[in-house]
Amino acid sequence: MAAIQINQVEKSYRALKALNGVSLAIEEGEFFGLLGPNGAGKTTLISILAGLNRADAGSIKVHGYDVVTDYRQTRKLLGVVPQELVFDPFFTVRETLRMQSGYYGLKNNDAWIDEVMHHLDLTGKADANMRALSGGMKRRVLVAQALVHKPPVIVLDEPTAGVDVELRQTLWKFISRLNREGHTVVLTTHYLEEAQALCNRVAMLKAGQVVALDATSTLIKRIAGSQMVLRIASGTFPDELKNLLLHPEEPAFGNQYTLRVNEYSDVEPILAKLRLSGVVIEDMQLQQADLEDVFIQIMEGEK
Repeated sequence: MAAIQINQVEKSYRALKALNGVSLAIEEGEFFGLLGPNGAGKTTLISILAGLNRADAGSIKVHGYDVVTDYRQTRKLLGVVPQELVFDPFFTVRETLRMQSGYYGLKNNDAWIDEVMHHLDLTGKADANMRALSGGMKRRVLVAQALVHKPPVIVLDEPTAGVDVELRQTLWKFISRLNREGHTVVLTTHYLEEAQALCNRVAMLKAGQVVALDATSTLIKRIAGSQMVLRIASGTFPDELKNLLLHPEEPAFGNQYTLRVNEYSDVEPILAKLRLSGVVIEDMQLQQADLEDVFIQIMEGEK
């Protein structure tokens, strides 16, 4: 049984089709990335998953329980970290986490609360009022709230947006540990290097539809190939090679060009054409493409 089963989910806001038949399955124990540009439908999908919004059509199940008809059960199974900094300004960090435990009927949960605060470097702020915390500290508390009932499925919606490097490292160390212990993790992020490092599989949304779904490593190998980065000392870049440019509007940085190459055997023919065009190369590097390159290609409609 999948940890999350999403089947033909649709959602519209008047004329805007936020989700247009989204279907995917996230298996138990996966670290899964949900990627896409602003407005792609990621947060709408998470809101429906969390029971904060209703789909116009389709269904979502968490460990076999429907998020609409089995709402109480699915909420126990989910820990959701929202994008927005939502907090009660009248309570301390510890009081906030104790109240969150109470929502799930958990008594005497202080040992786990202490552990969560320790792993998120919140112990020193346990008795501080929420309104006195910095934005980064408030985000740590949001993560702690989502984890306070030890949910088997953890959903992180842009958890490191606008926070410092220390929190990112602390958060990913703890979340990776929970994932190794069997928790399913779903991550949305605009930091694609995080998704590449952490996620076993990714789905990419564009205009409310899934446009790519595969293992992260497979996507990188299948779609992006490698890159040749050239810095030209003199000459004009030939038109016949412009179809290989990763970013057609280049050179973005003076005389530097980035070309897509599928095989290393493609390199010599490219160099030959450059020589025939009178181009003098100042510097050349071959680089393995990354998830950001895949993302750009897919969002530009290239497969």
